[in-house]
Amino acid sequence: MITENQIKELNDAYKSAKPSDIIQKAFELSKEAVVTTNFRPYEAAILYAVNTVEANVPVVWCDTGYNTPQTYRHAEKVIKDLNINVFLYVPKQTSAHRDVVMGIPSVDAPEHALFTEQVKLEPFRRAMEEHKPKVWFTNLRQGQTAFRDSIGIFSVSKDGVLKVSPFYYWSDADLDKYLEEHNLPNEFKYFDPTKALENRECGLHA
Repeated sequence: MITENQIKELNDAYKSAKPSDIIQKAFELSKEAVVTTNFRPYEAAILYAVNTVEANVPVVWCDTGYNTPQTYRHAEKVIKDLNINVFLYVPKQTSAHRDVVMGIPSVDAPEHALFTEQVKLEPFRRAMEEHKPKVWFTNLRQGQTAFRDSIGIFSVSKDGVLKVSPFYYWSDADLDKYLEEHNLPNEFKYFDPTKALENRECGLHA
């Protein structure tokens, strides 16, 4: 397992590096990698960047079942245009069934933890258990949440997987330019039922 000192050295060395160089370094550490996505805004950037360095990397999509029609159309376009290797994971109970039993609880309701477990955490654990990656590419960025402000480009998940966020220090404006330069689509009509506020963690990363 990578040590805290090694993580610090990587973050110091690659703080100003291009995303492609960060991704290349991660693959040098291990080829056993996955990219996770929920097709939220700016996700095409990480999918394009990783796929350009190493084609056919498994892309894990944990679909809560509550995405907007715009997000589903965006996902289909990105998957087709980039020819990415998607592995879809969905909750064991349909959203229609859950809507009758529970609905979408508010974040302060007792049922919210169970809801988050069902629609996001369990499918994600299932995905990681099946793929067993040593490297996990994400599009986490500084400024999104208090937790994410603390992690850096390279960090280690609670399960010991090396998390790599190549666009960690990039702003929305930086990513807008990147998407335009590479002719990549974007979609802002996105809904995460496990988060009431944009700056709230759902439990996947923190």
